[in-house]
Amino acid sequence: MNAYVTSTTPAAQHRVGIAAALWILVAFAARASLEASAADSPWRIPLALAPLPPFLFFLWAVVAAVRSLDELGRRIHLEALAVAFSLATVLLMTLGLLQLAMTLPPDDWSYRHTWSFLPLFYFLGLALAQRRYR
Repeated sequence: MNAYVTSTTPAAQHRVGIAAALWILVAFAARASLEASAADSPWRIPLALAPLPPFLFFLWAVVAAVRSLDELGRRIHLEALAVAFSLATVLLMTLGLLQLAMTLPPDDWSYRHTWSFLPLFYFLGLALAQRRYR
């Protein structure tokens, strides 16, 4: 967390870090397993859904950490979410309209690839909000 937002607890920060590491580890393991498994394997759906519980744990940890922040910290994260939501809406709307106009290569613009923009948008919004309140 940032130096002027100090009310989040070390335990909350630790939980977020553990949850993020667990989620990323399970997501990469699931993807590697899916790419290595046969197309007719009965394990493909459970493998595809395996990252969901660690991701939900990560979301819970982040919400708990934000709730432990002071008012300024919460305001900064709210602005970051507002920026991220707005940018995600622009991205999805643009891709939807472009998909009507032309064929987008699924290897570049599928859900598997575009979701990764969402955390980037959040961190961009976080940087902008933190800069604003300095």
